[in-house]
Amino acid sequence: MTEQTERPSTEPARREEVGLDLEERNSLRRVASLRTELEDITEVEYRQLRLERVVLVGVWTEGSAEDAENSLTELKALAETAGSEVLDALLQRRQKPDAATYIGSGKVEELREAVEASGADTIICDGELAPSQMRNLEDRVKVKCVDRTALILDIFAQHAKSAEGKAQVELAQLQYQTQRLRGWGGNLSRQAGGRAAGGEGIGGRGPGETKLETDRRRIQNKMAKLRRELKGLRTTRDIKRAQRRRNAVPGVAIAGYTNAGKSSLLNQLTDAGVLVEDALFATLDPTTRRTQTSDGRVYTLSDTVGFVRHLPHQIVEAFRSTLEEVADADLVLHVVDGSHPDPQGQIAAVREVFAEVGATQVPEIVVINKADAADPLVIKQLLAAEPHAVVVSARTGQGIDELLLAIEADLPRPAVRVEVVVPYERGDLLNQVHETGEIESIEHEGDGTHVVARVSDDLAHQLQGL
Repeated sequence: MTEQTERPSTEPARREEVGLDLEERNSLRRVASLRTELEDITEVEYRQLRLERVVLVGVWTEGSAEDAENSLTELKALAETAGSEVLDALLQRRQKPDAATYIGSGKVEELREAVEASGADTIICDGELAPSQMRNLEDRVKVKCVDRTALILDIFAQHAKSAEGKAQVELAQLQYQTQRLRGWGGNLSRQAGGRAAGGEGIGGRGPGETKLETDRRRIQNKMAKLRRELKGLRTTRDIKRAQRRRNAVPGVAIAGYTNAGKSSLLNQLTDAGVLVEDALFATLDPTTRRTQTSDGRVYTLSDTVGFVRHLPHQIVEAFRSTLEEVADADLVLHVVDGSHPDPQGQIAAVREVFAEVGATQVPEIVVINKADAADPLVIKQLLAAEPHAVVVSARTGQGIDELLLAIEADLPRPAVRVEVVVPYERGDLLNQVHETGEIESIEHEGDGTHVVARVSDDLAHQLQGL
């Protein structure tokens, strides 16, 4: 193992904090005995999720039956992470989803019977539904209908803790909801201006503005405010990133599918004390820790939000500043769950997101995690498909030393070779050479320290000026 730079006496405090985080998160689980009824809502429907007892619905349009079952299994894990109890699941083979009801009129009747028999109060569809599909399903089945996108957004809303994370999630939710504003009966179609607009006469576009348009305008104003807040928070992140660049500290991003073990790996490599939970999207707020190679070079390791198949574009857009940590990294550790039924599908889904955020050119090490629980044959197949891969177990520590050697080998090498005598009173420069450079030889002489090393351009300029 390498020498770590941040292994302080704060470990008990971190463990206590992680315990409180888990306790707080578990307290958010919904109470199974409560029921969600489809209510007659007179205002715009915000669609805050209150999931308790659910039936899953999937439409299989391409790929194998195994792929369709894996997707529904993942939807089950998402629903359980959101605090739901999954009672039943239906899967239908179609060339494309039905335009009116997503699953077709015949299957709707079967779904209604399954809901009545199980006592479910919500159905979750494994896809993004159009507002008309959602409304038609609710009208026919008589329970609330939620799609995959809303489910993921709900999980993000539960797990966000930082100011930036909460703002990102709220922005994503509003982007999703602004296309789905709806009301019941004729409530949202009424028109009014002046005093009849309920105080919205000035700035309410005068006569003819409907309630629906007023609500849409309010959401747009809120989204603009959130974007301004995120821009300020992003400036802080950019300043820190620029400072690391200026100090020539290489950055390594840990990315991968949700629940692949990224936080566990960060803890194993740096003793970061990050919350680890066997749940999807347990980590939303990125964590960065400094560590160093065996030869003393300092670099940073950053945990990132997990990815998933068909990650909602609202999430990618709202979390773009966070995901850009991957694009700006010098090296990506792409963590894969070796025990998952479809690890190759996970790899493909993650690389799709890499392409969206412009991270395809960043050097990548595929880290096949959970080797202690994976099928050796699957591991062999993954190694054949991904030559630049390392097999590890973040839980047991297996393969960590090999991974550290791979990181050291792939970290960018300093660009300029220098040979200088550093005066003893300039120990600060010698320390920078140790931290960010690659020393070939070092000798202590009468007038200073004779150093032969490879360093960054900025540091080489300072050394040559001695």
